[in-house]
Amino acid sequence: MSVVLNFKSHLAELFAQALSEVAPDAIQIEILIERPKLATHGDYACNLAMQLAKPLRKSPRDIAQALIAALPASDMIERLEIAGAGFINVFITTAAKQHVVHGVLQAGAGYGHIHLGAGRKVGVEFVSANPTGPLHVGHGRGAAVGDCLCSVLHAAGWNVTREFYYNDAGVQIDNLTRSVQLRCRGITPDHPSWPEEGYRGDYIADVAEAYLAQETVEADDQHVKASGNVNDAEAIRHFAVAYLRREQDIDLRAFGVNFDVFALESALYTDGKVEEVVKKLIASGHTYEQDDALWLRTTDFGDDKDRVMRKSDGTYTYFVPDVAYHLDKWRRGFVRVINEQGADHHSTITRVRAGLQALDAGIPPGWPDYVLHQMVTVLRDGQEVKISKRAGSYVTLRDLIDEVGCDATRYFLAARHTDSQLVFDIDLAKSKSNENPVYYIQYAHARICAVLAQWGGERKALLKAEVGLLDNDYETTLLQKLIDYPQVIENAAQDLAPHLIAFYLKDLAADFHSYYNASRFLVEDEAVKSARLALIAAVAQVIHNGLALLGVSAPEKM
Repeated sequence: MSVVLNFKSHLAELFAQALSEVAPDAIQIEILIERPKLATHGDYACNLAMQLAKPLRKSPRDIAQALIAALPASDMIERLEIAGAGFINVFITTAAKQHVVHGVLQAGAGYGHIHLGAGRKVGVEFVSANPTGPLHVGHGRGAAVGDCLCSVLHAAGWNVTREFYYNDAGVQIDNLTRSVQLRCRGITPDHPSWPEEGYRGDYIADVAEAYLAQETVEADDQHVKASGNVNDAEAIRHFAVAYLRREQDIDLRAFGVNFDVFALESALYTDGKVEEVVKKLIASGHTYEQDDALWLRTTDFGDDKDRVMRKSDGTYTYFVPDVAYHLDKWRRGFVRVINEQGADHHSTITRVRAGLQALDAGIPPGWPDYVLHQMVTVLRDGQEVKISKRAGSYVTLRDLIDEVGCDATRYFLAARHTDSQLVFDIDLAKSKSNENPVYYIQYAHARICAVLAQWGGERKALLKAEVGLLDNDYETTLLQKLIDYPQVIENAAQDLAPHLIAFYLKDLAADFHSYYNASRFLVEDEAVKSARLALIAAVAQVIHNGLALLGVSAPEKM
């Protein structure tokens, strides 16, 4: 029989063909294929007949009968039943489920990939930390979630661009410059003259020392040579920003995160993009002058009050360059843009969207999308850890990587819904126990590799395994898990929820460990042995694929 890699998509295609025959004028209706909550209701269910009842002015059950009659033949469908008001329940053949093993082994690293994005461009901006210090654990969560989201979207068929936006202009950069300048002059944070808003971490001393030594810093598009002149604030600013950008990039590379585009807020000013946006907003008629300030009438676009664009001192508020930056993204051809940021950026959403709508540039309402993550609390020995030796006032991403490793850090930071506050338990992340989900999942993969190594045969031979012998409860459960994997990727991509991959992998590992504890694989019966080895090899492949989306390794030995 033919191997189906994505059961849901295959059924959707079959029902689309039936729809074109039963109701050719209604082919734009979205076809929803869902998994019923009860196994007695089949493997999948479709409510298409109920959606067609009103436009066709017919009974849903009659429409369901017509759809079933028009449905193309498929050797994966065992039977179809009409239930309730007109649901069509689909029962999949046992053989089709068993052959998913061959599908996984044939597809390899590509198993689970779908065509949801159809090659369309999506820009994902994440981390976007101010270049004023080392990345903290909150930035780490943004890095883990954002990078996993990019991988999931790529697996779902999108053409993904990873982007980092540096806020290298404004008050915080002025504070950084002053802090480094004081350190260059030998003044420390405990001196009475140290400004209250100054940066106190030891890393400021590192920047100052490098500046005085007249080092050269390479940071992406920046090549900065320090002058060593402690009175040249502009030179110190350029050097400090480049130095800290380089440090952040080193941490991100250690975290397995790379970017395609780096954008600078300062460039939006020097390239005239901020002034261009301001002129366009004034021309749109959505601005007004009041109290020596320029305001944008954001209430025209759903905001609870209007917002200041240009303050009385002539400087722009932070959302104005944000609007300019997103207009630039639109002009670069991104049909979709997603910003992964901390929850403290919530207030910017309405303002940026309002500014983009006021431009009347053809940008759709609700553009861009946002994924906001909640704060992270770090625990050690049951007590909250609040500071880093280097940063002084917070826990850095590098602290976690050095303490528990990249794999555990990435998994723990990405494995919860972004709406949930996250508790990062260092002791749990370091433990080699079933309570540690990273260890538990990786151990499942290593266990399978150990069995296959003990067997010693050619993996290609497993493509000929008699998978029809896989019929006990443990095997049936694992087969269904393998079938579900493409759907998990689709759900994670649609909901912008990469944590669903982590949830799935933990469940898959649990089902495998249960099978391992209850079964023998290297049995005398060659056909049974081959079938079981093919199944667990397919499980290992899916674990490997899922961990790759999370940026976590799949070790063969532990």
